[in-house]
Amino acid sequence: MRPSFAGMRTRIQGLWLPLITPFKDGAVDFDSYARLVEHYIALGVDGLFPLGTTGESPALDDDETDALVERTLDAAAGRVPVLVGVGGNATRKVEKALRRLERLPFQGIVSVCPYYNRPGQDGLIAHFRAIAGATDRDVLIYNIPYRTAVNLSNDALLELAQVPNIVGVKDSSGSMAQSLELLARKPAGFSVLTGEDALYLTMMANGADGGILAASHVMTESFLHVRDRFAANDIDGARAAWAPLATVVPLLFGDANPMPLKHCLWRQGLIASPECRLPLTKISDALARRLDAALKLAP
Repeated sequence: MRPSFAGMRTRIQGLWLPLITPFKDGAVDFDSYARLVEHYIALGVDGLFPLGTTGESPALDDDETDALVERTLDAAAGRVPVLVGVGGNATRKVEKALRRLERLPFQGIVSVCPYYNRPGQDGLIAHFRAIAGATDRDVLIYNIPYRTAVNLSNDALLELAQVPNIVGVKDSSGSMAQSLELLARKPAGFSVLTGEDALYLTMMANGADGGILAASHVMTESFLHVRDRFAANDIDGARAAWAPLATVVPLLFGDANPMPLKHCLWRQGLIASPECRLPLTKISDALARRLDAALKLAP
């Protein structure tokens, strides 16, 4: 019997980690993965998000994605909520993936705007309505035009916010004007979490509910301190906590995500190998030297 999540809405807020997927010799390294989950829960992240872009989900097979969801839930053991990346550019395929995973007790999904086929706003609305109708779990929309070549407008998003189980958005619109307008217009109970790592301080200062931040794999305590200072309404403290992050965060995106993150985690001994799955390769030697120096990582 599949678990039922109807009526079990939990506000999505705080600092969420979009987990990398570690590989070793071409296979998913589940030992390193379990170590990562334990490490970040112990540090105090608010939730986990496997199978996002940072997790290299397009390069994973169905059996690998299923196993990663199972391992995430087993390792988390109910200590933090889990949102699973389930998205794509074919609505029926997304619904099929939801049916395949529905036996597993995760809180909800993060679903990216359809990429490549560039639907209009009416198609985006219909796509997310269909996905929400195919599950009783939370749906967090992921708007990232930089990768998808389509931008979900605030009008369309706020129309979708009326669907009971569409509970929020990972906002990576790339437009400060659009993001600030969304924060001003969002209805009560609808969560806006920034996915723009470099704008975490700015978005929090303007009322965001949190962030889903790949960069928080590194210097996690500083990201958490920013979160905690905002929770205490200490803006000056949040600004001070952000200062050491401001120069490091851009370096973590100096090559394609998650290659720089994996380099850092490998240097720190948290994963056994920095390898990614093709078509991603590895970071440049120059960026590796800059990251090692910035984070004081021994070669």
